[in-house]
Amino acid sequence: MKQILAVTLLNLRTVPRRLGSSAVAIIGIAGVVVVLVAVLSIAEGFQAVMEGTGSPDRVIVMRSGADSEMTSGLGGGQVDIIKEAPGILRDAAGLQASGELFVIIDLPKRSTGTSANVPMRGIEPIATTVRQEFSIVEGRMFEFGTNEVIAGRGAAGQFDGLDVGNEIRLGQATWRVVGTFETDGSVAETEVWTDARTLQGAYRRGNSFQSVLAKLVSPDSFDEFRDWLTANPQLNVQVRHEQEYYAGQSRALTTLVRVVGFGIAGLMSLGAIFGAILAMYTAVATRAREIATLRALGFSALAVVTSVLAESLALAALGGVVGGLAAYLAFNGYQTSTINFQTFSQVAFAFRVTGTLLGMGLVAALVMGLVGGLLPAWRAARLPIVSALREL
Repeated sequence: MKQILAVTLLNLRTVPRRLGSSAVAIIGIAGVVVVLVAVLSIAEGFQAVMEGTGSPDRVIVMRSGADSEMTSGLGGGQVDIIKEAPGILRDAAGLQASGELFVIIDLPKRSTGTSANVPMRGIEPIATTVRQEFSIVEGRMFEFGTNEVIAGRGAAGQFDGLDVGNEIRLGQATWRVVGTFETDGSVAETEVWTDARTLQGAYRRGNSFQSVLAKLVSPDSFDEFRDWLTANPQLNVQVRHEQEYYAGQSRALTTLVRVVGFGIAGLMSLGAIFGAILAMYTAVATRAREIATLRALGFSALAVVTSVLAESLALAALGGVVGGLAAYLAFNGYQTSTINFQTFSQVAFAFRVTGTLLGMGLVAALVMGLVGGLLPAWRAARLPIVSALREL
């Protein structure tokens, strides 16, 4: 151990002499870490928004077999029956269940000007009470029965035309934006809200909805509520926890992003590994006489191998830290939007560079350093002592 420590410290002290080749390894590994962490932070941010939506005591009712609100449909009479189910909270504010309509509107993105599918939700007056996290942050609440809308904070930041006071033309109607709302960072902040009855008329939907959002007396009321609805012959519906519904919608995109992220990082890591190999071969070549001298003085091959690997890992760790820091400063909190594959509408979210991702990046850097140092370390251990001592 004393030999290993002594040779390793000697190697590290001579790194400045090989600054060029060492920098190649550090920058290459840092680049891989930046890409890996940045791409995976997309999945983390999207998943956080989707899985952070909902409350344990809220449920969403849709047509049986529908995988999203876009493919669901409920008649007005069915919505009235759903609201009679036991387990729904009834308090001073009224029956805590809102029939809701979900349509897609076309608005340009602020960043690119390209058109995007933005979700527009028609709600009933009780909806803002059912969603207790709802609050107006700018302007005011729209008046029911009018062509007024409010925009989620994420939608207002990502899409043109949703500033308070603006008017937007959708179909045959003109809508006035009167407020901006937030819902504790949930997916609802990507939506535009208006009166469900007004939206039904504008889109010729008759007396139809696509879902019912209900607040239960308690999470324990779920089974009673679900069983009553599914046993009712007048209905053909499914009942899901709100949190479960939105979490399920995030799986397709997050899986795709992670596969792509690991694939890109894997390809880039090949270049970084070759950079590490080059750096360590250079280190062995420039220190051949020094290594041979140490071997002649009695230092073991294990000490030499370990010292070369330690230097490679040290350079990789430095690259991992630099890459992680760069990814955090450049991407953490960056606001964007992407398509939700379930509803084919946009979801606004922020990149999330978490501690787990930074740790994953550092581990990836160390693996690249280890692989890159193996062959040079083996060469150093097998270096002929006599011929190396004769080198100038």
